Amino acid sequence: MGELDMCGICGYYGFDVNKLSLPIPRIKHRGPDDYGMAADSCFKFGHTRLSIIDVENGQQPMYNEDHSLCIVFNGEIYNHCKIRADLKKNHRFKTTSDTEVILYLYEEEGLAGLKKLDGMFALAIAAPEELVLARDPVGIKPLYLQNDKNRIYFASEIKACNSDSNICEFPPGTIFSTKYGYQTFYKIPSNYNQNLSWDECLSGLRTRLKEAVVKRLMADVPLGSFLSGGLDSSLITALIKESQNELHTFSVSMPESNDRQYAWSVSRHLGTIHHEIIVTPKELWNAIPEVIYYLESYDRSLVRSAVANYFLAKYAATEVKVVLTGEGADELFAGYAYLNRFHDKDLLQRELWQTIKELHYTNLQRVDRMTMAHGLEARVPFLDQQVIAWAMQIPPEFKRSSTGISKWCLREAFRSDKLLPDEIFDRKKEKFAEGTGIATVLAELAEIKVSDGSYLWELAQGTSLRSKEEYYYFQIFVAYFGREQALHLVGRSKS
Repeated sequence: MGELDMCGICGYYGFDVNKLSLPIPRIKHRGPDDYGMAADSCFKFGHTRLSIIDVENGQQPMYNEDHSLCIVFNGEIYNHCKIRADLKKNHRFKTTSDTEVILYLYEEEGLAGLKKLDGMFALAIAAPEELVLARDPVGIKPLYLQNDKNRIYFASEIKACNSDSNICEFPPGTIFSTKYGYQTFYKIPSNYNQNLSWDECLSGLRTRLKEAVVKRLMADVPLGSFLSGGLDSSLITALIKESQNELHTFSVSMPESNDRQYAWSVSRHLGTIHHEIIVTPKELWNAIPEVIYYLESYDRSLVRSAVANYFLAKYAATEVKVVLTGEGADELFAGYAYLNRFHDKDLLQRELWQTIKELHYTNLQRVDRMTMAHGLEARVPFLDQQVIAWAMQIPPEFKRSSTGISKWCLREAFRSDKLLPDEIFDRKKEKFAEGTGIATVLAELAEIKVSDGSYLWELAQGTSLRSKEEYYYFQIFVAYFGREQALHLVGRSKS
């Protein structure tokens, strides 16, 4: 195993950057264990650290042996051991860190070497007369960029950017070099394989998802799982339990919510140490401003589910430092109700491809921000590159049955293994916030807080808002980040 770090990064590159201060306190929540800075004539890097493995070593920013390269890195590389073995003949490693592996890989192979990384990451490397930035294939880890004539600035979150300069999100699956510009190193597969049989589909899916979960169990600290009682989180929890005897699981709900019975059913079936967090309407409403600050969005669906994640992560962080979640399954396997209107399989495939492309500014943003707000790392096995590649080959008619069963092949791939109670495999999809009962409470409270007149006035200004509830979230977002950022940086969910 190697040291794995979840963290926050920020930095300047260019003219006269050492006179500028780094806003490290604004991303301190992403790495409460440690922080560091490094500077030279043309760069200034900052880093906050949440240590997961080898917690005593691997401080960042990190230099290579002759101090010609400096890196800040946020993420986890699953194939770092293999890469390290190949690099050992030319380098003397001082840590067990992923970060050091990336540094020497770049030193040996340049930009091409970064394309070998299998994991979730955002990174920056300062080289002689060059800055390199890179982000993982689907954007699990965040990265933002600001660029003017004299300098480049990057950061893990919008709140660490300068509001007086244009901010853009760095694209997933991309490497940027000040010498060579942008290079796309990953594209989400778009074509399905009509010749793939039902049995081949299920067998390949079982193998790849199990491997993806095992990859993500590396940690020298306690590890847990979010467990809503829905299919996706229940499957991930069951697969963890195959490799790990003791497992903490976490659910959040209101006293009368639907999810409570299902989460407990799965926990009893698997023998997990289950923690149920019960929240009141007052607690939900009081948390909204802080949720929006950390989330950096006002999208109604995103905020609703983020509130649940916020309470989950806040409690889970008192027990564990790492959780696995079920994000990505709905996009890969057609779990959303609105997809019922896509009767043509080619149109359905195209829509699934588009939803996966957009995950980085919707559900992945929610998971990253809510967990990192509490110093908790989230890992997402469904978005493993091999799982994505296989899922996109599966014919769309295997994902939504002729009778309207969503995630059909995913349900059937694991049903025969008896990993979960039958009621979980047969359960209809519910949105996270609806299953917990949170959505109803938030909508009712927004009706009290927002007048019809103010909402209609905002709509008349041309602002795209879906409800009075979303308008309330919009007002809070603008107070934190400004109106311009609200209109061009916020991704919108479809469901």
